[in-house]
Amino acid sequence: MAILTASFLGQSFGAVDLFSGVSVSLPNEGKVGLVGPNGVGKTTLLRILAGYSQPTSGGFHLAKGTRLGYLHQESAQAFNGRVHTVYDEMLTVFADVRADANRLRQMESQLAEGALDDELFERYSALQEKFELAGGYDYDLRIQQTLTGLGFTKGDWTLSLDHLSGGQKTRALLARLLLERPNLLILDEPTNHLDVEAIEWLENALKSWPGAILLVSHDRYFLDKTVNTIWEMRHDGIETYRGNYSAYAMQRQERWERQQAEFDDFRERINKEMDYIRRNMAGQRTQMAQGKLSRLSREVEAVRVGGLRVLSQLRSKGWAQVSGSLDLRRPASTVGELHQRIGQLRGPSRPPQLNMNLHASHRSGKIVLRADALQIGYPGNPLFNADKIELHRQECAALIGANGTGKTTFLRAILDEIAPLSGQIKPGASLHFGYFSQAHDNLNLENRVLDELLRYENMDISQARNYLARYLFRQDDVYKLVGDLSGGERGRLALAILALQGANFLLLDEPTNHLDIPAQEALQSALEQFTGTILLVSHDRYLVDRLASQIWNLEDGRLRVHNGSYQQFIIERDREREQAKEAAAVARAAAKAQTPSNGSGLSKNEQRKREEALAKVEDAIAAAEEKLALLSEQMQAATQAQSFDKIRGLSVEYGTMESHLEQLMAQWEKMTHE
Repeated sequence: MAILTASFLGQSFGAVDLFSGVSVSLPNEGKVGLVGPNGVGKTTLLRILAGYSQPTSGGFHLAKGTRLGYLHQESAQAFNGRVHTVYDEMLTVFADVRADANRLRQMESQLAEGALDDELFERYSALQEKFELAGGYDYDLRIQQTLTGLGFTKGDWTLSLDHLSGGQKTRALLARLLLERPNLLILDEPTNHLDVEAIEWLENALKSWPGAILLVSHDRYFLDKTVNTIWEMRHDGIETYRGNYSAYAMQRQERWERQQAEFDDFRERINKEMDYIRRNMAGQRTQMAQGKLSRLSREVEAVRVGGLRVLSQLRSKGWAQVSGSLDLRRPASTVGELHQRIGQLRGPSRPPQLNMNLHASHRSGKIVLRADALQIGYPGNPLFNADKIELHRQECAALIGANGTGKTTFLRAILDEIAPLSGQIKPGASLHFGYFSQAHDNLNLENRVLDELLRYENMDISQARNYLARYLFRQDDVYKLVGDLSGGERGRLALAILALQGANFLLLDEPTNHLDIPAQEALQSALEQFTGTILLVSHDRYLVDRLASQIWNLEDGRLRVHNGSYQQFIIERDREREQAKEAAAVARAAAKAQTPSNGSGLSKNEQRKREEALAKVEDAIAAAEEKLALLSEQMQAATQAQSFDKIRGLSVEYGTMESHLEQLMAQWEKMTHE
């Protein structure tokens, strides 16, 4: 069953049609990634489906009882006027649960005092079941896990909401949505403002999400981990693909080719039918020709507006229903008018593709980069150390790590813009560097796009315009000021200039930032075919996974080299973390066992007695916890059986045991701190 359905949704702004013909269905537990080029209307569609905007045409329906949660792409205005802490904001999600907890305690007190009211037992049992289903026993733990997972330190929990940055507010809003557990979660670029560890935590959270998810993301690795369906959005509708992003990428070319073949077959059929109509309109078969003209006119008009996928709907639902949904024009009534409409048909559209080619002008030496006993940073502020680094021709090293660890500083040191604090960086022979700056600070913001290109390469105007068109700067786009370009447009211009340089050693600092998925794919393809050497700084795990032959991991002030792919690095990293946890647990146990007997001034005999007493208390705590769990199960069974006498006795016993456990815990705390 579908939790959301949309039929022929469209959105226009004045005379500009942003998109049209969007018809989709989202199953109750579907996990959908919405992809498409920048400017196609993805955020606008999400806002419509979340109820924040109205479509120009078409409509959508949410299943009855749907609880919807929506994360805006930028949520800097979230929590306006609220001054309580981050943690207190998370507690508001559980206001009803906490109120139920207070009511349960009041009822338990009445039961413990001997109240024998059957109605009280019924209300208590119903409320207890509701409380448990709502997560009443673990909501505090869920809050802590969610905030920690999304990168909030314990110190951040007490920050006032009005003191949070825009990125922190977006993360706090995401945390609250996850705690609310709506059965339809709509997320617009949820990985913005998250580091890699927080993204990995979010991936795991969404994998096990019990409801439906619709999300927009430029993070292809994230899409691979979280969704099972891709909606590819175009200006004329949405194509649905089963599987994650990688499955979609494999299916897409075949789908495009099939659609083009179907369109070619349609054009061939209507040309044959037009020939029949022309030959018979004035002959003995005029009535049959007029019938074909009427049917063909409707088909051509439907395909002109909604594409081939509308043909089956036209045949099953009829002209009246389809024309109302698509806002079709009156069908052609003459042969000449139909011929004109046929000429307006356009084949299946594909997203515009960036056409990039990276060519190394000459071959470098075998060893491209070498460093020993390196320390990178600034005087008085060292950032990291590295023992030995060696990069060979045609290899790709991915330099990864948290923000602020020194990745860009290292690139500047390789380019000889700053000196290492110690050690040496030794570039290889015959190198021609090509540098892509994350901030695009090599671009002159006062220049027009065309002039900026000509600043780097002397060519005639027509040649320059043709070259820029390969990077999707078309018509008047070439006369835009560089300072007026979006982040993605600046990235494309910087890549266009980089490709002209003929470099054989590319230093790329976050090259996919601000690029939409089609541009990311084009860049990846160009880098995969590049015959030189690459040092890549990137949070784009999909790109790193496809390109890297070495992983240079910056963590805890040290650069460690992993020879192998990103997937191999992740497996090794997770194994090391598990081993570290186990070693820490062993060390804690050993430290506890080796605590000197005279540390508290006790004799060996007294120390032994104290340890025995502590063990007895710990055993009693474990027994009390087991007893409470058993009593809880028995109370649930008694509630289902409506055995009120049994509920009464169990409730009293549960309250007594709970008080006993609290006393044991207090005793244990006291003994462990003596």
